[in-house]
Amino acid sequence: MISAEKIPNNVNLSSNKRLQRALEHWQPKYIQWWRDMGPQGFQDYHRVYVRTAISVDPEGWAHFEYVKLPEYRWGIFLADPTPDRRIGFGDFFGQPVWQEVPGEFRNQLRRLIVTQGDTEPASVEQQRLLGRRCPSLYDLRNLFQVNVEEGRHLWAMVYLLHSYFGRDGRDEAEELLERQSGNRDKPRILEAFNEPIDNWLDFFMFTMFTDRDGKSQLMSLSESSLDPLSRTTRFMLTEEAHHMFVGETGIARILERTCQLMKQAGYSEDVRKVGGIDIPTIQKHLNQWFSLSLDLHGSEVSSNAASYFANGLKGRAKEDTFDEHIVKNAYYNMEFFEDGKPVTKDVLMRNAMNEVLRDWYVGDCAAGVVRWNRIFEAHGMSDRLKLPDRKFHRGIGMYSGFHFDPDGVPLTAGQWEKRKYDWLPSEADSEYLLSIMAEPVYEPGTFANYIAPPRRGVNQQPVAFEYVRTEQ
Repeated sequence: MISAEKIPNNVNLSSNKRLQRALEHWQPKYIQWWRDMGPQGFQDYHRVYVRTAISVDPEGWAHFEYVKLPEYRWGIFLADPTPDRRIGFGDFFGQPVWQEVPGEFRNQLRRLIVTQGDTEPASVEQQRLLGRRCPSLYDLRNLFQVNVEEGRHLWAMVYLLHSYFGRDGRDEAEELLERQSGNRDKPRILEAFNEPIDNWLDFFMFTMFTDRDGKSQLMSLSESSLDPLSRTTRFMLTEEAHHMFVGETGIARILERTCQLMKQAGYSEDVRKVGGIDIPTIQKHLNQWFSLSLDLHGSEVSSNAASYFANGLKGRAKEDTFDEHIVKNAYYNMEFFEDGKPVTKDVLMRNAMNEVLRDWYVGDCAAGVVRWNRIFEAHGMSDRLKLPDRKFHRGIGMYSGFHFDPDGVPLTAGQWEKRKYDWLPSEADSEYLLSIMAEPVYEPGTFANYIAPPRRGVNQQPVAFEYVRTEQ
C-alpha cells in the first residue's frame, strides 16, 4: 500500500483519500513498467548513489543515498506558491491564477500535460540498455540519476492528471505506461522520443539538446495560469538542470579526450585508429539531435500556440522579461521558404509563439557550443563545432518537405540522398561507436579510452568513488 510516508510529497497526500487510492492503483503498474522498460541489468543487485527529492527547500531536494533503483522514492512536489500570483500573459492578463481547471480549457490543458508527461518515460525507455556499455561508474550513476528523475517527472504529470481531470486523467495516466518508445503500434507521441539511443555519444547529445528542449517547454509551462501546473514544472526545472549538465559535460569530456588522442597521434592519422571519437562524427550527432529537438517546438506558424498563449495556458520562456504580455496586435518577422527562395513576412506574434520559444532554445544551445569550442582553443586547435541551420533535417514545420545542407543551402532530393551521411550518423558510424563501447567500465576511477574523467565527483565525493555497488 502507498502512504504519504512512502511517497515524499508536499501536496498533503494523506488528507486526500480519493487521490491516494487512485495513485495506489497506478503505482504497481508504474513499478512493473520500470522493471520491464527501465535500466536493464541493474534492478535487483545494484545500489546506486543518487539524490532523492524529499522536500522543495535547498536542504531537502538533494538528499544523497544508496538505493536500489526499483526502491527509489518517487515523490510529488510543487514549488512553494507565490503569494497573490497573477496571470502573466494573454487575454486574462492580471487576473488571479487558477487553482482548478476551467472547463473551457480542460482539453487543451490535458493535451499539454499528457504530451509533456509522455516524454518522461520515453527517455527512460530509450536509454534502458546504456548501462551495459557505460564508460565509467561515474557516468553510470549519472545515467541512473537522469532516469529516476525522468520517472519522478512522470509522477508529477500523473499527479496533475489524477487530481484535476477525473476519469479522463486516470485513463491518460494508464496510457502513459502503455505507449513505448519506438513501438510500431503504440509509439511515443513525439518523434524524437522514438529514436534509439544505444551509444553514449547519442545519450550525451540527447541530454544536451533534447533535455534542453525539455527545459524550454517547462519554462513556458511554468508561466501557466493553472497554478498547480506552474508550481509542478517550476520544481521540475531544478532537476532538469542536472540532465543538461550530464550532456554538456559528457560531450566536453569526449572532446577533451579526442584532442588528447589527436596530439598523441601527432595529428597524422584518424583518431579512430587510437580508439577515440573523431570530430566529424561528433558533429554529425550534434546535427541529428539539434534538428530533432528543433522539431519538438512544433510548426513555425501555429494556431494551437496562439490559442495556448491567448488562453493563458503556456507562455514564453521568462515571460516577465518581455515588455508586452498581451501581444494581440504585435508581429514577428519570420523567414518563409517559397519557390526555392527565402522570403521574409510579418506574422502575428501569437501565431509565432513556437518560433519565439525556438529562438530562446537556439540561443541557449549556441552558448553551450561556444563552451565546447573553448576546449579546441585550449589545445591550440582550429577545429570547431557549430549548430546547423534551422532548416536542416526538419521533419515538422514549413521546412519539412524540403532538403537543406547544414548551412541552409537548398538541395534537391537527389543531392540530399547522395550527401546526407556527410552530415548525419551513418550505420558505419554507429557500428564504430558500439565497437569502442562494447566493454563496460565498472572499476571505480577508471574511464573508457574515448572519454576524459570529470573535474570533480558527485556531491563532493572523489571521482574514484564507488557510485554504483554490486550486491550478490
